[in-house]
Amino acid sequence: MAKITKEAALLYHSQGKPGKIEVVPTKPYSTQTDLSLAYSPGVAEPCLEIEKNPQDAYKYTAKGNLVAVISNGTAVLGLGDIGALSGKPVMEGKGLLFKIYAGIDVFDIEVDEKDPEKFIAAVKAIAPTFGGINLEDIKAPECFEIERRLKEELDIPVMHDDQHGTAIISSAGLVNALQVAGKKIEDVKIVVNGAGASAVSCTKLYVSLGARLENIVMLDSKGVISKTRTDLNEQKRYFATDRTDIHTLEEAIKGADVFLGLSKGNVLSQDMVRSMAPMPIVFALANPDPEITYEKAMNARPDVLMATGRSDYPNQINNVIGFPYIFRGALDTHAKAINEEMKIAAVHAIANLAKQPVPDVVNAAYHVNNLSFGPEYFIPKPVDPRLITEVSCAVARAAMESGVARTEIKDWDAYCVHLRELMGYESKLTRQLYDTARRSPQRVVFAEGIHPNMLKAAVEAKAEGICHPILLGNDEAIGKLAEELDLSLEGIEIVNLRHPDESERRERYSRILAEKRAREGFTYEEANDKMFERNYFGMMMVETGDADAFITGLYTRYSNTIKVAKEVIGIQPGFNHFGTMHILNSKKGTYFLADTLINRHPDTETLIDIAKLADKTVRFFNHTPVISMLSYSNFGADTSGSPVKVHGAVSYMQKEYPELAIDGEMQVNFAMNRELRDAKYPFTRLKGKDVNTLIFPNLSSANAGYKLLQAMDPDTEFIGPIQMGLNKPIHFTDFESSVRDIVNITAVAVIDAIVDKKKKESK
Repeated sequence: MAKITKEAALLYHSQGKPGKIEVVPTKPYSTQTDLSLAYSPGVAEPCLEIEKNPQDAYKYTAKGNLVAVISNGTAVLGLGDIGALSGKPVMEGKGLLFKIYAGIDVFDIEVDEKDPEKFIAAVKAIAPTFGGINLEDIKAPECFEIERRLKEELDIPVMHDDQHGTAIISSAGLVNALQVAGKKIEDVKIVVNGAGASAVSCTKLYVSLGARLENIVMLDSKGVISKTRTDLNEQKRYFATDRTDIHTLEEAIKGADVFLGLSKGNVLSQDMVRSMAPMPIVFALANPDPEITYEKAMNARPDVLMATGRSDYPNQINNVIGFPYIFRGALDTHAKAINEEMKIAAVHAIANLAKQPVPDVVNAAYHVNNLSFGPEYFIPKPVDPRLITEVSCAVARAAMESGVARTEIKDWDAYCVHLRELMGYESKLTRQLYDTARRSPQRVVFAEGIHPNMLKAAVEAKAEGICHPILLGNDEAIGKLAEELDLSLEGIEIVNLRHPDESERRERYSRILAEKRAREGFTYEEANDKMFERNYFGMMMVETGDADAFITGLYTRYSNTIKVAKEVIGIQPGFNHFGTMHILNSKKGTYFLADTLINRHPDTETLIDIAKLADKTVRFFNHTPVISMLSYSNFGADTSGSPVKVHGAVSYMQKEYPELAIDGEMQVNFAMNRELRDAKYPFTRLKGKDVNTLIFPNLSSANAGYKLLQAMDPDTEFIGPIQMGLNKPIHFTDFESSVRDIVNITAVAVIDAIVDKKKKESK
């Protein structure tokens, strides 16, 4: 964990707009009509509908996606009772986490009131605004009564996350740690150090999962909580033990199977850990200093199964794994409460997720290659994108089955898709690409089989069912790499093009290529030498029908790849050039950008080919192209340089393709702003249309443009580069392409191959 300085923390919260959250409009507001609909007089209509049916508030307002994070500041983090206003940065932070992990909007509300009755009254009075209430940083024992009363008296979900968030995540961790240790929850002896809100809630949930009260010993600052003590509140009395032979943590922990610490740092010694049962489970959750450090615990007992609240050690108990998704499932069913059934459903969903194969995005975030279920990974990581679907769906189902849901989810597949799209993990376009590719998986050759990302992508594409992968490379080296990355190569073909067994195929490919390019100076001997290069060999596999598509580019310079593609595959009839396109999926819509990889300094003829290819490619993706050819000037304003080339290309395209929506040359702001363009240049062929295809005047501007957008908005999805204009499905990657980038290109290549086959069949 990086050391956070006071100066850095204060700067983070103060720079730019002070604080961490803001309100953003979700409806148009640029015209007088928009404002009349948003407020008076149009706003009266939804008001009247809600008056007739209060449930319509979920239909006409943000209530169904709005949570209140409410605190009185009496137990803020490890800072204690610092007051409502002083706790506001924490509540804003909670709002930020709700938004980035589950797409839930939040108002943070700091109530300057310590009297439980008055606090309850204040929360009840504002409750109609919200779809759910997250209580935060309220001290014990008042927090128990506040939550109980609000749950009883309100008809929306209420959860005190300090209690139940930690309880749910630690319970999931305990379920899995017990499985790793080969122990049963009903048999284990549990010691809990700490008796505050989190400790009490955690231990109660352990009991709900099967732990026996007689096997639990809880301690507070005065020692073991026993029935002989007279200073216990109601929550502590529930866990009071009959045992009179133990008084201290050192005495209580001997022979224990599980230690749960929610107290303070460095209270658990190495000798205490050594005194525990075989394969002890230690959850040292005091933050930032745990009850015992990870290093000390492992040195004391190498067989210990350890979790902390810190991100720099394995198995972090982090509430963000739970609360965003629990509220997501509750909100989406318009639940009246978050009940025990929903919490237990979340426990099992989180626990089960840790047993599934870990996606590459999670491994990459933690700079590892092979996270897998076991002692160092029995709790999912907070960045796991599957939490939104796994936990939210489990909670929503439990809400429906337990009778607290007011609306039902009927299509669970559609709901999962909606959740992934909500968080930007999936777009409609990528889902369509994958679904189409799955209907007819093709044989795809991956050129750089020894590259970790290419290997992972091939395995993932196989798992997604979108292709039958063929890896080029040394089979022993690929096998060793797969073992290191904990990847299964089952069902994946490996072709070692340099192996003697491939000599006959190399000779066949050499003869075919030499005959094809004989009038361009190719000899059999030269072609045979080239067949030891993966791009030549792989493209010849596609050219001869031994494979259907080819993916390359992680190692090879694209200029070399372009040369090979022209020689082996050739450019489609009717064109003298080929190019590439990137697809940009953003909140504003889907955009197509060309040429982003191939043509460095295109002349007018090249730009014409790019425009024609872009037209075909956009239609290939089931969109109607509206094309703007870009420049630094507008419509003949500059009579030299690249604008002249673009101007000539536009003139040709408009003459030869009178029905095509294409115009330029124009600056990008005019391309992207329909009102500005129509007002300034009413003669344009694009009048009244929103541009979805941008053709750049040269490679520098195209490449810089899409990479600038990519860097500025990491939530926007880019697919590409997508090849346009070659005779066969040969597709390129950038050398920095991620696994997901390569899988996306693979789906495009598969569809390209399917279409290519259908064209040949129709002839």
